[in-house]
Amino acid sequence: MGEQFKERQYTILLVFGIAAFVLLARAFQLQIWDDSFKVQADAVAMSKQTIYPARGLIYDRNGKLLINNAPVYDLMVVYNQIRPTMDTAKFCALLGIDIASFKERLDKDFKRDKRFSKIKPFVFMSKISPEVYATFQESLYEFPGFFVQIRNIRSYPVRHAAHLLGYITEVTDSDIKNSGGDYVMGDYIGASGLELSYETELKGKKGYEYVLKDNLGRDVGKFQEGKRDTLPESGLDMLSSIDIDLQAYAEELMQNKVGALVAIEPKTGEILAFVSSPTYDPNLMVIDQNRGKAYMELQADKMKPLFNRAIMAKYPPGSTFKATVGLIGMQMGAITPETGFPCPGYYVNGGHDVRKCRGHAYPSNVSVALQWSCNAYFFRTFKEIVDHYGYYNSGQGLDTMAMYLSSFGLGRRLGVDFPGENTGNIPNSKTYDRMYPKDKGGWRSPTIISLGIGQGEIELTTLQMANVATIISNRGYYYIPHFAKGFRRGEQLLEAPEKYRQRIRVPIRPYYFPSVVEGMRRVVAAGTAHSSSIVDIPIAGKTGTVQNPHGEDHSTFIGFAPVDDPKIAIAVYVENAGGGGKYAAPIASLAMEKYIRGEISEQRQWKEKQVMETNLIEPKPKKVFATSPAGEPQPDNTPIDVPETEDVNQ
Repeated sequence: MGEQFKERQYTILLVFGIAAFVLLARAFQLQIWDDSFKVQADAVAMSKQTIYPARGLIYDRNGKLLINNAPVYDLMVVYNQIRPTMDTAKFCALLGIDIASFKERLDKDFKRDKRFSKIKPFVFMSKISPEVYATFQESLYEFPGFFVQIRNIRSYPVRHAAHLLGYITEVTDSDIKNSGGDYVMGDYIGASGLELSYETELKGKKGYEYVLKDNLGRDVGKFQEGKRDTLPESGLDMLSSIDIDLQAYAEELMQNKVGALVAIEPKTGEILAFVSSPTYDPNLMVIDQNRGKAYMELQADKMKPLFNRAIMAKYPPGSTFKATVGLIGMQMGAITPETGFPCPGYYVNGGHDVRKCRGHAYPSNVSVALQWSCNAYFFRTFKEIVDHYGYYNSGQGLDTMAMYLSSFGLGRRLGVDFPGENTGNIPNSKTYDRMYPKDKGGWRSPTIISLGIGQGEIELTTLQMANVATIISNRGYYYIPHFAKGFRRGEQLLEAPEKYRQRIRVPIRPYYFPSVVEGMRRVVAAGTAHSSSIVDIPIAGKTGTVQNPHGEDHSTFIGFAPVDDPKIAIAVYVENAGGGGKYAAPIASLAMEKYIRGEISEQRQWKEKQVMETNLIEPKPKKVFATSPAGEPQPDNTPIDVPETEDVNQ
């Protein structure tokens, strides 16, 4: 028993001896060989530093860069780590600020404002230029408590497509609150255009670095050897549908004019050009010290360059609407493709209201009626539509028409991948029941007859008009107009959202489209837009002259080309420009030729010069003369065209 106890005693002593040796060896290692614990002992704080990702780039359909990234430097500060003895004068001199500004930037309401804390970093100075940073960073070590955070802002290699591309801005309190932790104060977020629409795809994912700091605010090592650090993930690059060369050319054509132009590739629904005029240089919205002033000047401009007329402005479509009226009339059985109506040069509405029409050949069918934009024909067609269920049941007829118009994407949002889309306005029976109460006589088809030629309460966006041209060019179907062709991460390509790849067919029999297409072909070949025809590129289109009680009529046009294999569908709206064949049609035909051919033929360069040099914004446009192929001088503000008065009601 004694021997057994002694053996156990020796074993216990041996275990304690080995343990003591291990502890001594470990202490020797930590104190002599390994200083990592000394480093952590010296550290009094851990700093979580954000590593911002590169925002996704945006390219046009041909791979041309539209939006790039540029580095910007934010100087961060942890209030409690500022050394009272720091050389404030030198610090301010390096950054180009004064002592008063230094104190103001540190003067935060730490008790009541939850955004700021004395132990957490906040932005002391944002958007420091690379030049200032290069000088300052050499002395950064002298100012404990301060560190630099690198972020990316946008730069624009092109000076076009400002409304389309959009811009980024600092997040608001509401953005932070609704982000679920994705954003914090000082982050940037898409504020308009594609930057806003595809913020989720473009923004990327932040990375984080956990750094140990000593009592002087100096980095002394990584927390847990960097095991908790994460790398940032760059945003997806966006391959947009825009053809930037066409966009730039269309902006030139629309310069010094007020209005919009939208062009779509019919077979895909991809938007090729998206112009709101007047526009501005997107570089004005780069995040720098001049941005605030530039924004205020744009906002104060009476021409409203920040207002996106392509998708937000609501316009009466005028006679461009007649093609749609014809299609619905045929579908409802109000007319057939071969129906003709007499036109003595006027239309008598309700026995006393005489509405004028242009002088032209007998509208023996839909095609001829469209060719000459016969008011009388489409007044009569509209009346037959509304009175389809009886003269005293106009509401049902109008609501049926409104249903068809909705199928064309009118009076509602099409669902384009772009912010701010307007619904336009398609009136129905309820609209007129409110306007003309039954106890005051009510309303009937003659009351609203102006809708038949795209006047009255009907309002469309330029995007919607372009989509109508797309539907007709496709003989009855469309894809939701969109800007995203796809996305890219490295070599990996991702398709656009599926909803933009689904064909949508309108409830109009395919049999009825050829007569409308033929009529629109005749409009350009030998009708109200004949001066905009192109010898070797057959165009189908429809002009419109929209009455404007406040001044000069508006000029509009929808069309597509080539007629039998459409590559481009387009809508142009020029405010206060007169007849549709006067400006809208030439602008559209030049844009279509530029896209299809790549250049303007020599025979039409005089017209190109004429359109580009026309100024419709000045009260009295300067007369600029160009020479037609026949050698006749043509004043810049009166392009060659037949007189167009199809929408005039006197």
